Amino acid sequence: MKKGDKKKSNGNFLDKIKNIFKKEKITEAHVKTVKDHFKKLEKHNKAKLKKITKEPVKKNKEVLRTGIKGFDNFFDPKGGIKQGASVLVEGGPGSGKTLFCLNTLNNLCKNGKKCLYMSFEEPEENLISHMENFGWNPKEYIKKGILRISRFDAIDVSRSIEALLSAAKKELRIEVDPVFFPEDFEPDFVVIDSLTSIASAFSGESSRFRIYMEQLFRYLEKHDITNFLIREVASPSHVGTVFQRQEEAVSFLSDGIIVIYNVIYDSGERGAAIEILKMRGTNFKKKIVEMKIIDKKGVIVNPNKILSKKKRGFELT
Repeated sequence: MKKGDKKKSNGNFLDKIKNIFKKEKITEAHVKTVKDHFKKLEKHNKAKLKKITKEPVKKNKEVLRTGIKGFDNFFDPKGGIKQGASVLVEGGPGSGKTLFCLNTLNNLCKNGKKCLYMSFEEPEENLISHMENFGWNPKEYIKKGILRISRFDAIDVSRSIEALLSAAKKELRIEVDPVFFPEDFEPDFVVIDSLTSIASAFSGESSRFRIYMEQLFRYLEKHDITNFLIREVASPSHVGTVFQRQEEAVSFLSDGIIVIYNVIYDSGERGAAIEILKMRGTNFKKKIVEMKIIDKKGVIVNPNKILSKKKRGFELT
């Protein structure tokens, strides 16, 4: 490109930017505000990095093991899900997402961990009944104060967030605490059921949903709470689909993704399979294996029964 052409190209680019500013009615004062914001952010990041370099080397965080038979075999003997991690549990309708999370929660309560199940769909009594049907005793844990199951209205959450964001609309850095976390209960493990319900309450407001999800992930990270976030998907997000959902952004924000599949065999029988698609900070085996739901026992994973393409005879949904 000739020197004159480069000038012309730059000029066209600047003209386009100026036109955008005119259309959007963005003034120089707006631009200065944005620049000042990023200067402060850069200053903050430098100070934080300087502080981190002076800190002693931290010991490895504790890891969470679900206690589900066969599932923890995905990890090394001393491995597991890092404390404070946000993990998506995704799959189609009826795949076993809720039961997988309830089973994990029950096993953690057995070990004295404080657990919170936040439902935006099923009422408390239904979830307690599900657990009792598998021979678990959630009422005992509730009485001991180590388990809390609470139902919330996603519409109420979205309206509250709308009000908070509207009040803070002049701020570039918005801090919104998740309004539905109980103040009198400090859990070690949280299940949010489901992100799909929360996303539907933010219908048509994808940017506000993303802001809220970013704040939710920050809150959980800040308080070092390990959590499972249930997300229902018509087709797992990595299996050839091009359909983009409003809550797709959470895949990038999450530390891990556990996928539970509905399996349709050529015989017409249905089954289930599970894999860890992503898990930051830990080694795990990458394979899709059989998962079963057994009456009076719960979820059982067969780590040695891999669903192989060579022996197809099935379809994952």
